Amino acid sequence: MTSENPFALASDLPHGLPPFDRIADADFGPAFEAGLAGHRAELEKIATDPEPPTVENTLVALERAGRLLNRVSAVFFNLTSSDTNPARQGLQAEIAPKLAAHHDAIHLDPRLYARIRALYEQRDSLGLEPDSAWLLERRHTDFQRAGAGLPPGDQQRLRELNEELSKLSTTFQENLLRDTNELAVVVDDEAELAGLAPETIAAAREAAISRAVDGRYLLSLNLPTSQPLLGSLENRALRERLFRASISRGNRDNANDNKGVLTRIASLRAERARLLGYPHHAGYVISDQTAHTADTAIGLLERLAPAAVANAKRDAEELQRFLEQDLPGAKLEPWDWAFYGERVRKARYDIDEATLRPYFELDRVLRDGVFFAANKLYGLNFTERHDLPVYHPEVRVFEVTDADGTPRGLFLGDYYTRDSKRGGAWMNTFVDQSRLLGERTVVVNNLNISRPPDGEPTLLTFDEVVTAFHEFGHALHALLSDVRYPYFSGTSVPRDFVEYPSQVNEMWMLWPEVLANYAKHYRTGEPLPQRLVEKLRESAQYGQGHDTTEYLAASLLDQAWHTISPDDDLSDAVAFESAALEKAGVALAVIPPRYRSTYFAHIFSGGYSAGYYSYIWSEVLDADTVEWFKENGGLTRANGDHFRKTLLSRGGSIDSMQAFRDFRGRDPEIAPLLERRGLTGA
Repeated sequence: MTSENPFALASDLPHGLPPFDRIADADFGPAFEAGLAGHRAELEKIATDPEPPTVENTLVALERAGRLLNRVSAVFFNLTSSDTNPARQGLQAEIAPKLAAHHDAIHLDPRLYARIRALYEQRDSLGLEPDSAWLLERRHTDFQRAGAGLPPGDQQRLRELNEELSKLSTTFQENLLRDTNELAVVVDDEAELAGLAPETIAAAREAAISRAVDGRYLLSLNLPTSQPLLGSLENRALRERLFRASISRGNRDNANDNKGVLTRIASLRAERARLLGYPHHAGYVISDQTAHTADTAIGLLERLAPAAVANAKRDAEELQRFLEQDLPGAKLEPWDWAFYGERVRKARYDIDEATLRPYFELDRVLRDGVFFAANKLYGLNFTERHDLPVYHPEVRVFEVTDADGTPRGLFLGDYYTRDSKRGGAWMNTFVDQSRLLGERTVVVNNLNISRPPDGEPTLLTFDEVVTAFHEFGHALHALLSDVRYPYFSGTSVPRDFVEYPSQVNEMWMLWPEVLANYAKHYRTGEPLPQRLVEKLRESAQYGQGHDTTEYLAASLLDQAWHTISPDDDLSDAVAFESAALEKAGVALAVIPPRYRSTYFAHIFSGGYSAGYYSYIWSEVLDADTVEWFKENGGLTRANGDHFRKTLLSRGGSIDSMQAFRDFRGRDPEIAPLLERRGLTGA
């Protein structure tokens, strides 16, 4: 790597924002090689230090090591998710197994483990500060869970498993992206799009032009099974086409097929868990989460499932009646649910998606909703920066400061869908806050909103507004982080705790003061009529049977894939999925899982393997927290500062459930969640 490589030195841009205008694809490979070599040299120095291990020469030294590797990794893996290309995909396939091997080399190094173990064994006599004591606890656990105590032969097999799994995860992601793009639905006649808003049709026309199918309309696919347009499309045949395209991803026996990939992943994970002394992969993963055991996590899911399914079946009967008014004798199908759900919602509550969207313009939702709530709660201010480089022209950058002007970092918003971007919505960081390294947060939110034609407003669906608030909750967790060690920064908490703060942030989208500030008609500026506001609140529980059932089906499917043994027959992935859903009692033909196995990116190419239950687990904490805010006056700085001080600012520097108890004053209670989801009989 030459000195001209933009990764050679830490960025001199505000808060360490990567110099995107100077980064070329050719820079990544040399930077990775230099970063790996540099980190190995730093680790070797720690391992061979002749001095007895101390917090400074071992724990702190590990925290300071690998800065170049961290810089290039943060940029590269952000881009392979949000703006990939063949060159980046090729390098990802090459570098992923190298990084897996590097990770293993750290945690399977007996010299490093000996230094950590020596500190751990004398931890009670070291007089450590709480965050240092917790760092030692976590580092010791990491080494043990990574196989540091295994005999050499088992360690070698572990290395082989981790390397192959890293390759397979990359393959799954690449297959899914290609198949998602290939299966986008092309419509020839605008008449088939009846029911869609004019701006949605215009966006479909623009998407077709971008794919060189001018004169037609292209409906891109979102990551979940249920596609947003199914709620509006009047053409039943087109709804079916869109639904079948969605559930076909990764399951067409073509070059993008993921069935063999995912079964191999599940089998190798099971073998690795057995090697490490666990009954299955779920047992391995969850033992280090706040749920602690797979039985506990699965128990929560199974407790909720019967009531959710019963509610969904009752709703299905009502939707069937509405369907028969249009098509006598027709049977309700999955592609009908959202459409007739909207009919029922409109009949019962007199609201529909088309009525709401003009009041949810993206920039106003962002500035006058998301940012406004953060200002009221935490005193944060946001100033858009047009002078800083970005990795794609659609990305926006905001400088974030506290009420007293203290810098917090940068927030990047990347809101539009494109072929180079994976589906779904997520938060990630380019720079993690750390007092030890003197670094502040640079965080990005990614959504997948259809881009309107130039000059037209970006109008969001209700669900997209929820997503914007949700993902910004993750961003707040990063921006408000105030920890010493980078290991604990921001969202570096257990997987089944990480969704909790983001789910809490969703509450503010319908909070009266916030809603009144941003929900204004994009043309007239008129506020969302109070009648619709009241109807929105009244309808909050409508559809929970469907939504909870599809979520639980995906979560239980995740557990099924990850409670197998290495000897189980996985030759037929589709049959395995069907049997798992049937056994769990969530096999409703009209409500497929939120993700079918072949496009379940969360668990086969993301960080949620055996952890998709985290959303409902975190929602127990979230619902209980919402009750606390309501009991204590809601949207106030005092409440925000309490949540910030006891929980958000602490990242992973304290046991997560202790942080919750510090905030709430007690352990969480499940009753608020059951009431929210209409599952009081669960």
